Amino acid sequence: MSVESVFPRLEPLLPTVGKPIQYVGGELNATVKEWDDVSVRWALMYPDAYEVGLPNQGVQILYEVLNERDWLLAERTYAVQADMEAVMREHAIPQFTVDAHRPVRAFDVLGISFATELGYTNMLTALDLAGIPLHASDRTDDAPIVLAGGHSAFNPEPVADFLDAAVLGDGEEIALAISEVVREWKDEGRPGGRDELLLRLAASGGVYVPRFYDVDYHDDGRIASVRPNRDGVPWRVRKHTVMDLDQWPYPRNPLVPLAETVHERYSVEIFRGCTRGCRFCQAGMITRPVRERSLQTIGEMIDTGLQRSGYQEVGLLSLSSADHTEIGDLAKQLGDRYEGTNTSLSLPSTRVDAFNITLANEFSRNGRRSGLTFAPEGGSERLRKVINKAVTEDDLIRTVTAAYSHGWRQVKLYFMCGLPTETDEDVLQIGVLAKKVIEAGREASGRRDIRCTVSIGGFVPKPQTPFQWAAQLDHETTDERLRKLRESVQSDKRFGRAIGFRYHDGRPGIVEGLLSRGDRRVGRVIEEVWRDGGRFDGWSEHFSFERWESKAADVFADQPVDLDWYTTRERGHDEVLPWDHLDAGLDKEWLWEDWEDALDPEALEIEDCRWTPCYDCGVCPQMGTDIQIGPTGQKLLPLTVV
Repeated sequence: MSVESVFPRLEPLLPTVGKPIQYVGGELNATVKEWDDVSVRWALMYPDAYEVGLPNQGVQILYEVLNERDWLLAERTYAVQADMEAVMREHAIPQFTVDAHRPVRAFDVLGISFATELGYTNMLTALDLAGIPLHASDRTDDAPIVLAGGHSAFNPEPVADFLDAAVLGDGEEIALAISEVVREWKDEGRPGGRDELLLRLAASGGVYVPRFYDVDYHDDGRIASVRPNRDGVPWRVRKHTVMDLDQWPYPRNPLVPLAETVHERYSVEIFRGCTRGCRFCQAGMITRPVRERSLQTIGEMIDTGLQRSGYQEVGLLSLSSADHTEIGDLAKQLGDRYEGTNTSLSLPSTRVDAFNITLANEFSRNGRRSGLTFAPEGGSERLRKVINKAVTEDDLIRTVTAAYSHGWRQVKLYFMCGLPTETDEDVLQIGVLAKKVIEAGREASGRRDIRCTVSIGGFVPKPQTPFQWAAQLDHETTDERLRKLRESVQSDKRFGRAIGFRYHDGRPGIVEGLLSRGDRRVGRVIEEVWRDGGRFDGWSEHFSFERWESKAADVFADQPVDLDWYTTRERGHDEVLPWDHLDAGLDKEWLWEDWEDALDPEALEIEDCRWTPCYDCGVCPQMGTDIQIGPTGQKLLPLTVV
């Protein structure tokens, strides 16, 4: 049966909420299909506000991949703000999609992309507004399959009670495969109901269904085992890796928002994966191996994307974009193509050891030189060795000196506080380094208007990394170290005004740590926080540490675990980790050896395996993949100036 739009009921209420434009849809390149013309229907959710969620590359790619098939339909939904939630509850308006304003509950699959764990409470709001039971065990056959993806899905255990399924890794191919299974099950008359559908998905080995696994615990709170509870379900669920990205040139038709969003540009992922081996970096570990797009495909995507969107900025995205083997050719040819136009090109933060002035000049041909961003991560060279970030102080000073001497006036440096083995002195070295950057800039440029912004994030140990065993630094020590750092810089009148600081207190990181390395017992905490009003925990104005701390104490009162047990406790070699049954391809013993190397001052640096013999991390042989890099010898097409 066709599903009616809720917009006739919603529209008269929009003037009563803030930013009503975020709920109306109708964006350029949005897709609305007839409900009855398709077999399988997806609602895709990014669990944050429209302004944050619409630019998300992953959702946009899946939206287009699914809608290209004539038998599939995909629409989008986002987290609603508090005022809209109140209006929807008062007037019995369910969670809806922004494309055709259809109720989310009517879809076959609700796919939620988690880039961060702090979106979990927003998921519960959406489920509740949609009329979907919060707990997967309470859902009947007519409820959608609630499916999680994104980086946080590499440990979905804290939200296992709320999920029907989770997918690890790249989504393009597995989303289509899941759709095929759903279509076949529906065509057969839905045999065996919801349980049979989930069993078919789980049996593939590529979809994790939490209800098909039992978790047992030791008396001291540690996990004793995670095992399947029925036949036909694999002991380990593997991640998905899309090879040959040239075959998946998405998005071709980028969504252009009607409301202001955090990023307003056409973004092209120039390669996927990273093998630099930074021990703190979950994204670099779980997206291996490196897979580059060819210059020809990148050029065609940019040409098509700009024509179909009207954007005037192109972002060349990856985890380390300047590491593309043909980045020099790419920069020059794009600079030639768009010189004299209003099109500007940008790279995200650049590794110090991958930056060069020629590259920067090419990317700033048609744009102003606003600033450059580098990420040394650790304040001292000793600490950078611990995290396998092989950047010396001399490397940084040499790089910023070159930038300042060629006309740049501002540099942003990104660091982390709370890394393993860190001391107060390591953090104070951030200030010393920033002062040296200002000194170098003043000397190279002959000017005094040189600025350096220091941005500091709290380190949160993540699953599937060498630091997954590490103790997280408590928030009191984090705040005290950052206070000392700020005082040390601001007390020096030669540099105080030239150096800006951006950081948050350490408490949000503790909650993120609970959610990132938690197990199924954490689900009760999430639910209690949500019932107490927790929403938009990634927004400082909505986040309440006291709420999380209080609910964790209540939930864990009669258990051998607490908030500190999940966060500031170091794990041992033999401990079963909540995500051990979820396979990112990384050999656990290799990760452990790399963790031990981090603590060994005599250990050698782990180099980038693109340019060295294999380090046996396990990904390529286990996943049946291989590194795909250039040079390809291809050129951008067309090469004529637009």
